[in-house]
Amino acid sequence: MNSKPLLPLLVVVVVAGLSGCGGDKKAATGKSAAPAPHKIQGKLETNPAANGADSALNAGGDSLFIRNGVKRYRLFVKTPVDAAPGQVYTVEGVEAQKAIEELGDPDKGKKGYPLASSCQKVIRMAWGSQSIDLADGQASVLRAQVNRYPARTIFLVTKLTPVTEEGKKAEEDEKDLPSISVPAQKQAALKTAGPTSVPAPFWAPEGGLAKCKVIIDEKGAISELETGAQLCEAVPWGEFKYPAPVQGGKPVRVKTEVSVQFEARK
Repeated sequence: MNSKPLLPLLVVVVVAGLSGCGGDKKAATGKSAAPAPHKIQGKLETNPAANGADSALNAGGDSLFIRNGVKRYRLFVKTPVDAAPGQVYTVEGVEAQKAIEELGDPDKGKKGYPLASSCQKVIRMAWGSQSIDLADGQASVLRAQVNRYPARTIFLVTKLTPVTEEGKKAEEDEKDLPSISVPAQKQAALKTAGPTSVPAPFWAPEGGLAKCKVIIDEKGAISELETGAQLCEAVPWGEFKYPAPVQGGKPVRVKTEVSVQFEARK
């Protein structure tokens, strides 16, 4: 690693077999935690924490993210470690929204999304047995963040491992390519892969039409979103494909709008 300031990272905690939503005021100990159910890989990014609640997601340090294509994962971590922004990492842990949806909601969202009990279970799933006060505080922060930005995935980290050659900082090739604007209908006719409709997410069961401003890179893949609309962030953009855009025989990037229908849940 390097001499960068310490950034937060969760060290895998030991687990006791709790059956309730919290536990004793004193954390119990027991067998080792089960293997983390989820894994992602991408480049580490940092931003200054915007406020106290934001800082609480990462033990008081900068906000941490892993970017993989269009997808940007917020890392929820607990203890500091020397980690380098710009380095590519494999991250193990629990993808909070995925785990919450797998748990389900018997009240169909009538008591708000996500349920407090679901957040408590997801915290225990990632970090095992802790004092009830600590676990409840983590669950409260998690619930508030997911409720505000349900499509911005939070990843509860248990392990962070560099994956680039010899642990060196990854350097992204930046190409100064020109951008052109293409009308939505014209670009839609060029699409070679990607859905026109998808099931509505758990947090927006009514669905609706999402009109999303995007950038298509020189390879024909959607590389950026130019909107903060939550339904747009929930689109599986990795499934979309277009012919590599060119102008005058040279590669370019395309700015356009893509519409995706979210079908209401029954």
